[in-house]
Amino acid sequence: MMRTVLVTAVAGAVVAFLLGLLTFGVQATVHPHDVPLAVVAPPPIAERVARAGSAEVDIRVVSADEARDLLRDKEVYGVLEIVPGQATIRLNPAVNPSGTQVAQQALTGVAQGAGLPVKVEAVTPTAAERTAPLAASALLWVGGMIAGLLFVVLKGTRLRWLSAVTAAVLVTGSTAGLLAWWGVTFTAQALAFMLAVAVSFALLQAGLFKHLGIRAMGVLGILYLMAPAVAGQVPELLNPVYKAVLWSWTPFRFSAEGLRSLQYDGSISTEWWVFGGIALIGLVLLAVKKAPLAGEEAQTDRADGIVDVGVDQADGLPSAERQHTA
Repeated sequence: MMRTVLVTAVAGAVVAFLLGLLTFGVQATVHPHDVPLAVVAPPPIAERVARAGSAEVDIRVVSADEARDLLRDKEVYGVLEIVPGQATIRLNPAVNPSGTQVAQQALTGVAQGAGLPVKVEAVTPTAAERTAPLAASALLWVGGMIAGLLFVVLKGTRLRWLSAVTAAVLVTGSTAGLLAWWGVTFTAQALAFMLAVAVSFALLQAGLFKHLGIRAMGVLGILYLMAPAVAGQVPELLNPVYKAVLWSWTPFRFSAEGLRSLQYDGSISTEWWVFGGIALIGLVLLAVKKAPLAGEEAQTDRADGIVDVGVDQADGLPSAERQHTA
């Protein structure tokens, strides 16, 4: 009895520590470092601005054309253009709001240090538009996860892939409807990307549920809990350890960034490949025969959906019938 008490108590403490490390720890250690910014200014001012750099920001002095290209490609989070008597800050709404906020604060400080009035030119997203990319990513994940979990609970055995794809289509529709109610509109390409994300999530989850059963929730649940804390930040604000260990691979980061770009008529390429790969992994897991887990008997699914009943060698009766006659 005491052993059970000790094991459960230690398990609770370990889980709480790991969740805190993977979620709240990300936000608690946020600090800007090497945030990429661009400045367009006459040579004397440009040299002074470049010397004003710090560990928090990485200021590049570029031409006006190069600055526009860098901002459009999201290689910098903000541009400061200085002309005699005026400083203008340009921001790209497709950049993560955390990055643009830091950029605006830093560039405003640079302009004020030069004694110039500041003008900000940017499309200011609404609260719903800022929330939508990450919220949609989380909802698409949750929808597929619940569908996969119920498939296990209801003891489904056949057409698992069809359940996953159907759930993905319905969850995409409900998520798009919810976003529309919030006043957020997406392009057709963004909606297609949302569907691709939902399908890849659902197939991966279905594959894990097939092989792990309800135990898959231990993996899928943790991935969901850490997603908002990690994917909602830009890498230049994260502790380097979190950036390398979590941010670098989390699928929520790719879905949120892709949706944010497409939300403002941008273009994506890497994200399509990422979710194509996730969908392929899910299909492979669904195609591979399930190995029996500890405590489970090996059974072969038959095409007719009938499960063979084991025969007890002692009396030749099926095990279920033997228990009844006993």
